[in-house]
Amino acid sequence: MPAFLVAVAVLVLPGLAVVATGWGIRRIGPILFAPAISASIVGVSAALTPLTGLRWGLLPLAVMTSIAVGAAGVVRLVSQPTVPPADRTALHVAAAVVALAALILIGAQFTVAFGAPDTIAQRFDNIVHLNTVRYAIETANASPFSIGATSDIPFYPSGWHALTAVTASVSGASVPVAVNATNLAVVALIWPVSNLALAAQLFPGRRIALVTAGMLSTGFGAFPALFFNWGVLYPNALGYALIPAALASVILVRRASGTRQRVLAALLAAAIVTGVFLAHPNAFVATFAFAGAYLVADAALVAVRRRTRLTIALAVAVPVAFLAAGAALWRVATTNAAVWGWTPWESTSSALYHALTVTPRGYVPTVVIAVSLFLGAVAIVRRPQRIPLAMPFAVAVLLYVLAAGTAVENPLRAFLTDPWYSDPNRLAALLPIAAIPIATLGITDLASDVRRWTRTWWVSAQFSRSPAAWSAAALVAIGAVLSTAALGPNVSLALAQVNEAHQYRDDALLLTADERAVLERLTTYAEPGSLVIASPRTGANLAYALAGLTVTEPHIFGAPSADETFLAQNLARIDDDPAVCEAVNRTGVDYVVDFGSRDVMGADDPVGHGGVVNLVEGEHLTVVDTEGPDARVFRIEGC
Repeated sequence: MPAFLVAVAVLVLPGLAVVATGWGIRRIGPILFAPAISASIVGVSAALTPLTGLRWGLLPLAVMTSIAVGAAGVVRLVSQPTVPPADRTALHVAAAVVALAALILIGAQFTVAFGAPDTIAQRFDNIVHLNTVRYAIETANASPFSIGATSDIPFYPSGWHALTAVTASVSGASVPVAVNATNLAVVALIWPVSNLALAAQLFPGRRIALVTAGMLSTGFGAFPALFFNWGVLYPNALGYALIPAALASVILVRRASGTRQRVLAALLAAAIVTGVFLAHPNAFVATFAFAGAYLVADAALVAVRRRTRLTIALAVAVPVAFLAAGAALWRVATTNAAVWGWTPWESTSSALYHALTVTPRGYVPTVVIAVSLFLGAVAIVRRPQRIPLAMPFAVAVLLYVLAAGTAVENPLRAFLTDPWYSDPNRLAALLPIAAIPIATLGITDLASDVRRWTRTWWVSAQFSRSPAAWSAAALVAIGAVLSTAALGPNVSLALAQVNEAHQYRDDALLLTADERAVLERLTTYAEPGSLVIASPRTGANLAYALAGLTVTEPHIFGAPSADETFLAQNLARIDDDPAVCEAVNRTGVDYVVDFGSRDVMGADDPVGHGGVVNLVEGEHLTVVDTEGPDARVFRIEGC
């Protein structure tokens, strides 16, 4: 709980200070941007901190917050000379209650799914994420140009790692606890509030829209739950959770009136989109695709409605600019062809069905979500001017169908889905993000229709006696019905998979309970500064994340030195080959952590690390710790 509260404070207070200074707290729309602004401040300050000579932590975060607050104050003085009218108190109350309810529901979902405060996801990518958090803590450097040291790449998006590192440093929590606490804050705070921010812009002044968007954010398996089983993709989860807020900021720019207001809104959008990029670049690409599709459709509808030279010119210029910028962005975002190996899951028709119902990976439809989406589709057909709202979903459906339902050789699949590695999982997670506004439209329209249909003399008389009470009761009832999505099969199956991924079973892919116990005991006998060699594919290199001891390979895809590679393949021959001891002396390796040859990918193959698995004691290898049948630590002696 202390770590979770620290993460929540970091994600609320900086952004709230900026909003209060730049916009005030009279309107709910700007307030709902606070977590997204905070995430951007974290990402930007982490990137700039090394340039100032400061250590990453609360101080540079406070400095960047002060700068952002000052800038917001100056912009407000220049661009907002008059005080805007305040939103109704009831709107503020509705937003606060819904945000709290979503936080409790999603927090409970993931608390149960994680199983315990210090569990870890038994998945491939978690090796680098845990070790990178440890690196950011120990070096006090969470810059995207530095944390790639754990995987030997020059740039890695650091927003999530910076947030987790500061959470651990301030709260004193261990790396696993800080990871789980930060992830809870991302899914239970940023994700629902980000959806509320989008609903506030799409349906201004509508409490029912806030209730619907907040409650429906609890009911999808494809996001955020999928990313805590597949991968795991923590940076992607943060980036995707910010996408609705980023879209909301773009819509705010589109609807702002007057140059001053547009400049203020554009600065807000730029700040939030920067945070999205620093969380994960493919979340930035998704934001661009969604926002571009919305703006192109919006410009076309305005041209059809007004038919002026200016609107027609804009209807032509916007898609041209979008395509040109998209071509440049896709060129920069192109990934390595070696990671395109994700094969499609199903036929094209099956993928289309699962995309339209937001049930990828075999997730079962939830009735309340299916009905909401159907009502949203009907509302768009009834009023075509709402087509822009559906365009992000159309983009998400297209990308998912290409990745999950067309052949690997399909050139369109390779081109359009490349920024996401053509991985159906990453594109499946975009579907809920784009579907929630459509479902919100459906429920909002239904509520308006019901109110009109029931406008009889008796109902009007009853309503007029206590309109606030009747409205509140209706909102509570609707929220209660929609909250059942949190218990629906769509999300329940995904959360069960998350729970399975966080178990310390004897056949765990990454760490068993015995292996974790061995790693946590390393500090009781290993000297500070000791160097550990191990096969990273067995999870043994988490000695760095859990015990703080340096390992030769902090990630599976690292770039070990020639001596480290030689030892990984030949250390078992240390008693017979003098070259092994010579390599040991050059590298300074002190300990070997041997968890056998079980592989995190599910195989039983050491893959280039046959020299550091299934070892036996000898003249130069002495067992210093053991637990269970396979977990052992050897001290290298006599070299």
